Amino acid sequence: MPLQDYHQIVSVDDHLIEHPMVWQDRLPEKLKERGPRIIEQNNKHVWHYDGDIFPTVGLNAVAGKPPEEWGIDPVRYEDMIPGCYDPKARVKDMDVDGVEAALCFPSLPGFGGGVFQRAKDKDLALLNVKAWNDFYIDEWCATAPSRFIPMSLIPMWDPELSAAEIRRTAAMGSRTISFPDAPVPLGLPSFHDKTYWEPVWDACEETGQVLSLHFGSGSYVPGFSFSGTRAIPGQVVLPDAPFAVAITVFSTNLMWSLVDLIFSGVLQRHPKLQFSLAEGGIGWIPYILERADFVWERHRYYQPIDFDARPSDLYFKHFWGCFIDDEFGVENRHKAGIDRIMLEIDYPHSDSNWPNSRKRAAEVLANVPDNEVEMITETNARRMLNFPRV
Repeated sequence: MPLQDYHQIVSVDDHLIEHPMVWQDRLPEKLKERGPRIIEQNNKHVWHYDGDIFPTVGLNAVAGKPPEEWGIDPVRYEDMIPGCYDPKARVKDMDVDGVEAALCFPSLPGFGGGVFQRAKDKDLALLNVKAWNDFYIDEWCATAPSRFIPMSLIPMWDPELSAAEIRRTAAMGSRTISFPDAPVPLGLPSFHDKTYWEPVWDACEETGQVLSLHFGSGSYVPGFSFSGTRAIPGQVVLPDAPFAVAITVFSTNLMWSLVDLIFSGVLQRHPKLQFSLAEGGIGWIPYILERADFVWERHRYYQPIDFDARPSDLYFKHFWGCFIDDEFGVENRHKAGIDRIMLEIDYPHSDSNWPNSRKRAAEVLANVPDNEVEMITETNARRMLNFPRV
């Protein structure tokens, strides 16, 4: 049955571009010069933060532009449509696209806050984390509470501070934290560490906040092939492979994250934890579960692996997948878990189908029964995020 007017779309992965005053409005006066602020450089708008420059990559704000005009160069705010950085304009763009509600990941901080994790001054970084959370929940989401889903970042360099921020933002209405899909590339302990992340897991279980693992949020992106002979110390080395390779294989990040967590022991110690695999697609999920079960059957006897918990069972208890445009995944939706898959729009990024997201979703879901369409487009997301219809 095709997508009907009464089917609402709840996107579990959209993005926003922070407006220039997000941190300048919230940091103490003495820190504003060092905090994130927009400056002009080569006729482009870039972020200046404590001596470092962070451009807004063009592919992060391509909504409304034809593919022939896309690129990775920095862009000015005038080059973006207002819905990228203005929540009121975003609601209008969602109405045009037929999208009811959206969860919006950050841009300057990195999807999981990696920019602040790598910052030299962690006291300033903590203030920046809190400022982003206050901006997103109290300014962006408050503009249209039924349309935007609150989320938060955490100061990953300190698990006790992270737990405190999880509890603080949960009290403000946050439904999920953006967490790195791979902590190790950020210089953090792995999912297998049995002590470091415990305060975070405990706080998420206590507050019911989902851990949203967005592709690339751990700063590792597959597909960048380098020749060793070209690696010259002190110089920026461009990859041999075009960016198209990385874009094509991005879901492999979340394959790694999923399997890493399944075999980590975290899920057995924390049975209430829930993980969303953001911007990962779903077509690969049936295969990786089959493979993980196969390995578990044969190799668990000589390793510290749970003898009783089958990997696929852990997946269907703890994980949620989502897709933008995945016909193969929809065809195999029951093997990926019909009650565990959701839709994402990815506005204003280059994978988004805006302003034709609803039209494309209707095409992809054309042969899916009505009750399953409702689960994929809306109710699974509302259940995962505890974000009911108003």
